[in-house]
Amino acid sequence: MTAPALRTTGLHKSFGSLVVAQDVAISLPQGARYALIGPNGAGKTTLINLITGALRPDSGEILLGEEAITALEPDSRVKRGLARTFQINTLFPDLSPLEAVTLAVCERLGVANVWWRRLVGFRDAVDEAYDILASLNIGAVCYRATRELAYGQQRLLEIALALATKPKVLLLDEPAAGVPRQQGGELFEAIANLSSDITVLFIEHDMEVVFRFASRVIVMVGGRLLVEGTSSEIAADQRVREVYLGRSRHG
Repeated sequence: MTAPALRTTGLHKSFGSLVVAQDVAISLPQGARYALIGPNGAGKTTLINLITGALRPDSGEILLGEEAITALEPDSRVKRGLARTFQINTLFPDLSPLEAVTLAVCERLGVANVWWRRLVGFRDAVDEAYDILASLNIGAVCYRATRELAYGQQRLLEIALALATKPKVLLLDEPAAGVPRQQGGELFEAIANLSSDITVLFIEHDMEVVFRFASRVIVMVGGRLLVEGTSSEIAADQRVREVYLGRSRHG
C-alpha cells in the first residue's frame, strides 16, 4: 500500500489555556485535492503552520511520505517537498514573474548566491520557470513587472514560486483571497490542472469553489476535526450546516 503523501497524528497545540489544535489527524493520499474549511477561528491556518513548521506542536507527529518531519525546520521541510502559500502575498513588485520564478528555481538548485549574473547564464532554470508560469496560464505576462499584474495573476505567481521548489505536497492558504470571483475561478482551474504528482490541500471559504474542486473536504471547528467526506457528504451533513454553512448564509 502506498504511504499517504502527508499524514498527521495527534497534533496538539495550545497557548496557555487557549487550545488551537486538539488531536488533529489527517491523511492526504498521493495526488489528492483536499479542501480544509471551517468558520473563522477554527484553526485552519494554525494547522497549516504546524505542518510547515512555522509552529511546533506540543505533541503529535507529522509525516511527509514515510518520513517524520515534526522536528525539522521549515526550510528543511521545503527541501523535502512541502510548500505553501499565504493569505497575503509577499512578492517582489519590481521583478517580472519570469525573474522571480527563475530565482526560486536557482535557489532550489543551490545557485541563487550568484543572482547578480545575467539570467541568460541559467537557460535551463529560465526554461523551467517559463514552463511553470505557462502551466498556470500566466506565461503571457511573464515579462511584466509584478506590480502591474492583476491581483489574480499575482496569486498565481505566488503558486508558481511554490511550484519552483518541486513540491510533493502544496498547501494553499486562501489562494483566492481578495481575488474577483471570475479570476478566482480561473485560479482554481489552474490549481485543478496541476500535475497529479502534487498533492494539494487548500483553505477556502467559497463553498461553490470547494465543492467544485475538492475531491474530499475536511471540516475544522474549535481546533478539532469535525468531519471529513466527499462534497456531497459534507453538503448533507447537518453538523456542518449548523456550524459553518448555516452561519455563512446568515453572515
